[in-house]
Amino acid sequence: MVQIIAGVDEAGRGCIIGPLVLCIAASTLENGRQLKKLGVKDSKLLSPASRERLISNVKAISETVVVQVTAQELNEMMKTKSLNEIEAIKIAEGLALLKSEPEIIYIDSPDADPSMFEKRIRKYYSGKAKVVCENHADSNHTIVGAASIVAKVERDREIEKIKKIVGENFNSGYTSDEITMEFLKRRVNEEIVLQFVRIRWETFDRLKQRKLGEFGEEKENQ
Repeated sequence: MVQIIAGVDEAGRGCIIGPLVLCIAASTLENGRQLKKLGVKDSKLLSPASRERLISNVKAISETVVVQVTAQELNEMMKTKSLNEIEAIKIAEGLALLKSEPEIIYIDSPDADPSMFEKRIRKYYSGKAKVVCENHADSNHTIVGAASIVAKVERDREIEKIKKIVGENFNSGYTSDEITMEFLKRRVNEEIVLQFVRIRWETFDRLKQRKLGEFGEEKENQ
């Protein structure tokens, strides 16, 4: 019988501001059942208050490892690697930090074909555990939901720190967020902001091109 299982999920994968945060959660089957009773599930289905309440439960009855990949590190790594490959590398790094030894690891796959992500993981993870990559694993497995809660809360806390540094509330940091994009349109050339921006995103390129175009128009009108 499987004694220890682990789950892996991320938060901030698609944002343009702030880090990608990965979490690995590991627990016994009994503790996993307890997490489910407490209401642990995919973080996207929970309110911010519920996530804040549950993160202490998750950390109390399971082992958690958090790996943060800053925007600057992503910018450097994406010169030669895809985001999915980077995620696989960082997951393997996190798994190496686990003190417990899970027999099965469930991973929320960013690849549309989960078997592709399993192959990526196996390039960097040499442990004995069975690796199961699935789309929507955060909904299918409570332990992955637990990891998703920790990753989401930790990322939200980092975003709040960044807001204080730049001196402005830019909201979520995602490209789909109008407040975030308006903030970037105004301040995209400021070094204090750029240190937290993923400059290899196509959205960033479009913003920079727009800024250059506006500058050219101003010159012509002078």
